[in-house]
Amino acid sequence: MSPRLIQWIFWPTAIALVVGTCYYLWKSTQPRRHGAPANAAGRQSPDGQSDDDDDDTPQTPETTNVKVVYPRRGAMERISVQVGSVEADEVLLQAKVSGYLKAQYVNIGATVQEGDVLAVIDVPELEKLVQRNGALVEQAEARVKQMKAKVTATKADLDAAHAEVIHADAQARAATAWVSYRGAVYLRMKELAAAKNIEQRIEDESKQQYESARESERAARAAIIKAQAAAHAFGAKVLLAEADVEEAKANVKVAQAEYERTTEQFKFATIVAPFDGHITERRLVEGAFVRSAAEGGAAQTIFAIQRPDRMRVVVQIPDSDVPFASKDKPAFVELDAFPGAKFEAKISRVAKTEDVKTRLMHVEIDLPNKDGTIRQGMFGKVTIFLDKMSKQLSVPSSCLAGKSKARKGAVFVVRDGKAFLTKVRFGMDNGSRVEVFGLQDTDRVILAPPAGLADGMEVQSALYEEPELNLDPAP
Repeated sequence: MSPRLIQWIFWPTAIALVVGTCYYLWKSTQPRRHGAPANAAGRQSPDGQSDDDDDDTPQTPETTNVKVVYPRRGAMERISVQVGSVEADEVLLQAKVSGYLKAQYVNIGATVQEGDVLAVIDVPELEKLVQRNGALVEQAEARVKQMKAKVTATKADLDAAHAEVIHADAQARAATAWVSYRGAVYLRMKELAAAKNIEQRIEDESKQQYESARESERAARAAIIKAQAAAHAFGAKVLLAEADVEEAKANVKVAQAEYERTTEQFKFATIVAPFDGHITERRLVEGAFVRSAAEGGAAQTIFAIQRPDRMRVVVQIPDSDVPFASKDKPAFVELDAFPGAKFEAKISRVAKTEDVKTRLMHVEIDLPNKDGTIRQGMFGKVTIFLDKMSKQLSVPSSCLAGKSKARKGAVFVVRDGKAFLTKVRFGMDNGSRVEVFGLQDTDRVILAPPAGLADGMEVQSALYEEPELNLDPAP
């Protein structure tokens, strides 16, 4: 068979298959006519037509099954449903001394206790400075002892000076008594010489002895002044020595403070855990140079440590809810990582101010995390119960069949087995329920109207019992 003949046979056959397939798919998508019962045996009329093709019996529309709820009074709460993200108490551990990372004892994911040594920085020059300052403290303390010994010696000299004053005073009194005696002798010798009872020479000797006694008295008086001056001088030296002692003690404090400063600074070479937690980051390795955060420039983080036992969920509250948000308001936290789980909590902190750019207020909710399953970075939905509303009728938000900016819309109400589109006005909408005006307590409102539901369509309704909301959940 020639190739040209094969092509003449293949292409018509392929085209016929494609056309037949398309027709079959189109035919299968056409809806069946309602009200025409199927012929169980697939009978055809005598003329070869199906019974369905010429059946003129009236058709009955299908009945739609729906769920209905009654409008409720007092069930409308002011709630705020926002996206929340989980944050942990995290500390970036940075060095306060420069040096080379000598050792690391933990890695990412390690669980540590408060005070555990995490890393050590090699700072030999600082270590030597600590030793030098320690020696200076010892030197200053020795200086204090030296000054105290000087005070003791100076006080002894002062006591000796006081004794010398006493001795000089005694000598002065003795000299005074001797002067009196020599004066009396001289007067008697003078009288005897005048009476020519003794030689003139004896009178002259007596006078000389009297004058000598007077000079001795003057010398004794001068010795008293000298001894007193020496005592005053030694008293001043005692005060000076005592001041030297106080200065030496102050120098000890200065040296001790410098020693303690360098010692504390040296302690910064050992990185310890500030609290119980786990290591989430390690940014340097052994041998890397670590620059002190106190030296300026970009700070170098060695580790990041998180406290896992308590997490906080951060929520941004919109301006309309800000007046109602306060501490201890109940809330539910639903995290995407834990489907179906609800964490009961309360507002822990509010910023009490709005961000001028976003008009949102920062709110934090603490979550206990004893088992450590909640991690930083998780997110989910946070429902905060802000306030109870009025007794106005409200329905679930899913009942709405249409809503406009003018707070007007419609819901489907079931009456006599049919769904009627009823126009209503809306009030407060908290995301789960909405206030409605224009309904009665006895109206049966369709919940989540199905697609294609039209005004006047027959429906089969079943009452849906709404669960009661607990407005005061215990954390």
